[in-house]
Amino acid sequence: MISLKSSREIGIIRQAAEVLKRIFIEVEQVIAPGVTTDTLDQIAEKIIVGAGAIPAFKGYRGYPKTACISVNQEVVHGIPGSRKLREGDIVSFDIGAKIDGYYADAARTWPVGTISAERMKLLRSAQKSFEAALKAYKSGARIGDLSAAIQASIEEDGYQVVRDYVGHGIGRNLHEDPQVPNYGEAGRGYKIQDGLVLAIEPMVTEGHYKVRTLEDGWTVVTEDGKWASHYEDTVAFIDGAVVNLTCGEK
Repeated sequence: MISLKSSREIGIIRQAAEVLKRIFIEVEQVIAPGVTTDTLDQIAEKIIVGAGAIPAFKGYRGYPKTACISVNQEVVHGIPGSRKLREGDIVSFDIGAKIDGYYADAARTWPVGTISAERMKLLRSAQKSFEAALKAYKSGARIGDLSAAIQASIEEDGYQVVRDYVGHGIGRNLHEDPQVPNYGEAGRGYKIQDGLVLAIEPMVTEGHYKVRTLEDGWTVVTEDGKWASHYEDTVAFIDGAVVNLTCGEK
């Protein structure tokens, strides 16, 4: 069942999104060699709780932390802990917040110190493919149009698209219908209309797209050990136009 959101509901989702935007500003400033992933997680939780919101991930299906923090070959769902970031790493930071029963969800991948030009291209490819999806996110388009745009952008950059994890609807639940694959055929799937709110999240790999889950039951890594990047925003379709809730100014 796909739930279209009213302007009131989107307003509440926007409040949760504003919390995530604040987290990104604070966390990005702290990222440096020697900083632990748990330090980043604690910053995020302090901001969420201080805003009167609830960490969306903590306790979700038993997940133990506030953020998912994944480094280098880790694609998604990395558990923060004592690991120290190193010069040249890339770190994916995925975070969600809940306010008054409504969720927002977003992710960024950042460099740690100085990284190679090729690795910077990998980071930018995820955001670039997300932006390609936004251009396709218009009245009368279908979910498949977003998926095809993401895939074409990533493959044009010479990378591959993770297939095991997808974007999703969001609102009263963290994950709602429709699913938004990061690959597929244009012209297929649910038709976009006012009130649709999606978390669009491309995941890009340097090598093969196949992934596996580590023994901790959460951390997803590339099978071939090549590095990966991830970008996500919560996006609403309002009055015939797309509005990115978790990126940009208030």
